[in-house]
Amino acid sequence: MTAPSQGAAALTPVFVRLKLSLLRNGLRQSGGRRAAYITSAVLALLFAALQLLGLIALRGNDHAATVTVLLVALMALGWTVMPLFFPSGDETLDPTRLVMLPLRPQPLVGALLVTSLVGIGPLFTLCLILGSAIALAHGVGATVIAVVAVPLALLVCVALARAVAAANTRLLTSRKGRDLAVLSGLVIAIGFQFVNFGAQRLGDSGGLSALDPAADVVRWLPPASAIGAVGSASEGAYGRAAAQLLLSMVALGLLLFAWQRSLVKLMTTPDGSTLAASGASRKESSGRGLTSLLPEGRTGTVMLRTLRYAWRDPKTKAAWITSLAIGLIVPVFNALQGHGTVYFACFAAGMLGMQMYNQFGQDTSAFWMVLLSISSTREAYLELRARAFALLLVTLPYTVLVAAVTAGMLGDWSKLPEVVGLALALLGAMLATGSVASATLAYAIPQDSRRNVAPGQGGIAALSIFGGMLVSALLCAPLIALTIWLHVSGQHGALWLLLPLGAGYGGLVCWAGLRVAAPRTASHLPEILTAVSSG
Repeated sequence: MTAPSQGAAALTPVFVRLKLSLLRNGLRQSGGRRAAYITSAVLALLFAALQLLGLIALRGNDHAATVTVLLVALMALGWTVMPLFFPSGDETLDPTRLVMLPLRPQPLVGALLVTSLVGIGPLFTLCLILGSAIALAHGVGATVIAVVAVPLALLVCVALARAVAAANTRLLTSRKGRDLAVLSGLVIAIGFQFVNFGAQRLGDSGGLSALDPAADVVRWLPPASAIGAVGSASEGAYGRAAAQLLLSMVALGLLLFAWQRSLVKLMTTPDGSTLAASGASRKESSGRGLTSLLPEGRTGTVMLRTLRYAWRDPKTKAAWITSLAIGLIVPVFNALQGHGTVYFACFAAGMLGMQMYNQFGQDTSAFWMVLLSISSTREAYLELRARAFALLLVTLPYTVLVAAVTAGMLGDWSKLPEVVGLALALLGAMLATGSVASATLAYAIPQDSRRNVAPGQGGIAALSIFGGMLVSALLCAPLIALTIWLHVSGQHGALWLLLPLGAGYGGLVCWAGLRVAAPRTASHLPEILTAVSSG
C-alpha cells in the first residue's frame, strides 16, 4: 500500500468523526434547531422512500428509461448548484479551514469524499439512484452493472458538488457569495416555474414520449450515463453499456483531479480578494460612470446612493432581481401557455413599484446620516423625489419592454398603448403610496439573517405593503373604469388616449404622494430612525 493511500485510510475515520461531532454539537445549541433538523430529516427520508417505491413501480414501464435517466441528471444538477447557494449547510465544504494543517491534497480528497457521503442529502440521492437502477435492471448482466452503477453515480454527484465548492471557495466566503445565498430563493422559485411550465407542455404534447429525444442525449452524460448503462445492459447492448459506464468513471476521475488541483491552489496561494476589491473601489471612485449622467446637487447624489444600495446590498439586490424576474416571468409564461393577455404586463409595474415601500428601512441604521441632511419639508421632498427618480430609471424602460414583449408574443399590438398607459398609472400610484408608507410605516430589515422583517414588526410590514397595494388599485380605478367604458361602448379608436392619460395621471398621483409624505417625513425623523434601527 502506498503512502498516499495509507494517509487517506488514516484520515477518513477522523474526518467522519469530525463531521458527526460538528452535526451533534450544532444540534445541541438549541431545541428549535434540533427539532427543525429532525423534522426535515424525517420528511426528506419519507419523501425519498416514496420516490423509491414509485421508481420501483415503474419497472417494466415503456417510459422507465426516460424518467430515470432525466431524474438522475436533475439530481446531479442540484448537487452542482446547491453548494453555490447554501455553502454554510456543511462546514466541511470550506477547505480553507484545513489550510494550516499538515495535510496533503491527495489523501485529503479521499477522506473528504467519504465524509461527504454522511448526511441526509447523500442518503436521499442514493434512494433515487437505487430506485432508478431497480426500475431498469432486467437480467443478470444488468443487475451486475447496476451494482457498480449505483455507487458510481452517487460518487459522481458528491464529487461534482465538492469540486464546484472547492473551485468557488473564495467566492462563497466573500460578500458576492453571500449575495448568491440571498438570491437562492429566487433561483428556486424560477426553477419551479420552469418545471411547472414543462409539466404543462408535456400534458399538451402527449405525455412522456416528448422527453425521449432529451433522454437519448442525457443518457450519455455522467452520472446519468451510469444509469443509462443499466438500461443498455437490459436491452442486451453490453458494448454500449460498457461505454456509458466508462464515461461516468472518467468523469469521476476528472472531478477528483479538478478537486485536488483546487485544494492545492487554496493551500498554496494567498487570498487576493481584498486587493481586488480595493482596486475595484479605486477604479470606481476615479471614474465618472453613472454619476455624469445624473443631475447635479442633492437629487443626483440621492439617486446614485439609491442605485448603489440596489447593487451592493444583498437584500436590496435580491428584492430588485426578484421583482425584475417575476415581473417578466408571469406575463411571458402565461403567453407561452396560450392563455395570457397583454394586461399581465402591468404585473411588472406592480412588482417594481413595491421597491418604493420602506425606503428608509433599506438604509438600516445608516439612516441617521440621511436624517442629518433633512431639516425641512423641502429637503424631505427632494430626498423622496430623488429616490423615486432612481426607481424610474429602471422601472420605466423595463415596464415598456415587458409590455412590448408580451404584446409581440401574443400578436396583440393594438392593445400596447392602453396597457402601457395603465402600467404607468399603476407605477405612479405605487410610488405615491410607497412614499407615504415609507414615512408612516417604516420597519427594520435585519442584515444578519434571512428574514426581511425584524421580529415584532411583521404587522407593520404587512399593513405597509398590502395596504399600499390596495390604495394603489383604488387610485387607478378612474383609469381602469375609463378603459372598460371605451371597450364596452365600442370606441376602440380612442383607446390610444390611455397612453398619455396614464402617463400624466401616474405622474400627477406620484407628485401628490410625495407632497403628502414630505411633511410627515420631516416631522417624524427620530421615530423613523428608531423603527429602522430596531432590527
